[in-house]
Amino acid sequence: MEVGLLQCDHVPETLQHIFADYDAAFASLFAQYAPEISFRVYDTCHDELPSAPDECQAYLVTGSRHSVYEDIGWIQRLAEFVRQVYAHDGKLVGICFGHQMIAHALGGKVVRSTQGWGLGVKDVKLSASHGWMQPPAESYRLLLSHQDQVVGLPPDGEVLGGNTHCAVSMFAVGHNMLGVQAHPEFNPAYADALMQMRKDRIDAGISDAARATLDKSTDEAVITRWISAFLRHGFE
Repeated sequence: MEVGLLQCDHVPETLQHIFADYDAAFASLFAQYAPEISFRVYDTCHDELPSAPDECQAYLVTGSRHSVYEDIGWIQRLAEFVRQVYAHDGKLVGICFGHQMIAHALGGKVVRSTQGWGLGVKDVKLSASHGWMQPPAESYRLLLSHQDQVVGLPPDGEVLGGNTHCAVSMFAVGHNMLGVQAHPEFNPAYADALMQMRKDRIDAGISDAARATLDKSTDEAVITRWISAFLRHGFE
C-alpha cells in the first residue's frame, strides 16, 4: 500500500549523523515492522502537497519543530488538505505535530502545555480498544518530544489513550483519522541529542528526568503495526 508521507520538518544537518531524516526514519520503521506499507514523500514544510486527496491511498503527517497554530502558509495549507482528506473519507495518521494538526484542522484545540515539555519515554494507558489494535494491549510506551498538546477534541473525536502529562496522547476522529502524540520513529540517541540542542529552552530538571528514561524498552513495533492496520482498514 502506498502512503503519502507529509514531511513537516527535516533533521538538523548537525544531527544527521545520528538520525538521517524523518522520511528515512519512517521508511526504516515500517520496513522492519509493517513492510506492506511504502511511502511517497511530500516535502510539505517546503510547500509540497498532493494535488488531490486521493493521490495516495492514505497519508501520514510527521512531527515538526513548528506549532500547528503558527501563522505560516504551508501550515495553513496543510490544515486545509487535512480537512479535504477528512471530507473525502480518506485515511490519515498524524504523529506529534501531525497528531495536533488533525485536532487543529478539524475544530479541536491545541495549546502550549502548562506542564512544560513532554520528553523521554512515557507510558500511555489505553481507554478504548478497536479491531485494528492488534496485538491488543492495555498500555504502550514510546519516546516523546513536544511542547504543545491537544486539549480539545474535534467533533466526532474519541480519546484512545493518555497519561498525567498528556490526557489526549492518542485519539481518533470518525473512522478514518488517528493521532499519536509520541514518536515511534525516534531512537534514544536522537531524542537525547534534541534535548541537548534545546537545553536553553528546556528546564534542566525536566531534561534530566527524561534522560533517565532513555534506556527503557519501547513499543514501536506494536504501534507501527497498529498504524499500518488503521491506514489499510480504518475502523472497518
